[in-house]
Amino acid sequence: MQVTSRIHPFLWFDGRALEAARFYVSVFPNSRVRNDTEVSAGPAEGSAFVEFELDGQLFSAVDGGPMYQFTPAISFVVTCESQAEIDYYWERLSEDGKPGRCGWLEDRFGVSWQVIPERLGELMGRSPKAVMEALLAMRKIDIGLLEAHG
Repeated sequence: MQVTSRIHPFLWFDGRALEAARFYVSVFPNSRVRNDTEVSAGPAEGSAFVEFELDGQLFSAVDGGPMYQFTPAISFVVTCESQAEIDYYWERLSEDGKPGRCGWLEDRFGVSWQVIPERLGELMGRSPKAVMEALLAMRKIDIGLLEAHG
């Protein structure tokens, strides 16, 4: 696996960075924990610093303490080719988390995700009002219902 982008997300956890990385690696194919080390100095001394890849996307994470929390203002989007993929990622990522609306969910670590069909933009372009109304009534996205409206 080759990471090609110089830009990648950095996640701040309160004692669960390695646990989260291992969970995410178990969910996404072509993924691995690249490195986990102990922070040896500074305010996070003794905590974990983790680098991991999810399907080729590099992530870093640290156990920095309780002073920062995740917010839905930033989320990770998982684009899916089929309903089976949507079902899989929705179920796995929402385990012990909180399902939201319109394909959004918060995982057990408080990280927000959007599990959407890769054709969502195309469907919205066909019939923006009808597709948006259908989308707003959903938690996990049903591609068939969106296609019926788009």
